[in-house]
Amino acid sequence: MTHSFTIRNQYINDGFQAVQAQSGDTEEILSLLVETASWLESQGSSQWNALLQGHDSHDTPSAIQRGDVFVFKKEGEIAGMVILMPKPSPWDIKLWGDQAHAEDEALYLHRLAIRRKYARTGLGKSILQWSTSGIQFKEKSLVRLDCGADNVTLNSFYAGNGFRYAGGHDGFSIYEKLVEL
Repeated sequence: MTHSFTIRNQYINDGFQAVQAQSGDTEEILSLLVETASWLESQGSSQWNALLQGHDSHDTPSAIQRGDVFVFKKEGEIAGMVILMPKPSPWDIKLWGDQAHAEDEALYLHRLAIRRKYARTGLGKSILQWSTSGIQFKEKSLVRLDCGADNVTLNSFYAGNGFRYAGGHDGFSIYEKLVEL
């Protein structure tokens, strides 16, 4: 499946190329997600722990096939990724309630991850910003995301990057931001 989108900024930071993930990227993307989950666990977070047991709640291979996954490559290596879903998942519907439906104006952002060797380079922030200004999906004017309400670092990160706190639900904070046209 293909979505109607335009990549407006093909490069971010120091030469990281933004491209839609292809099926051949699946193994490297899954490796990146497990690397990120392991790092989160080492920091005392249980976020994404299911990935360490082989359970991927976002079914990343199917998300790649649907065209929802975007990667950021440098010298052929995937340095980061993000899932941008034009239709809300059951999880998004649970958190956003009546605001989330297949025809709404929102993209749903999940699994923003970067390789640890690129930590503290600003790549994560650049990918987040790219999600609202570097890509444009037809008929989408908002980007929505969520994080654990008790994750002070992530809540500050999203708020500090222009995402508006839109409430909380079942221990999660929800945020949204208008796309930049």
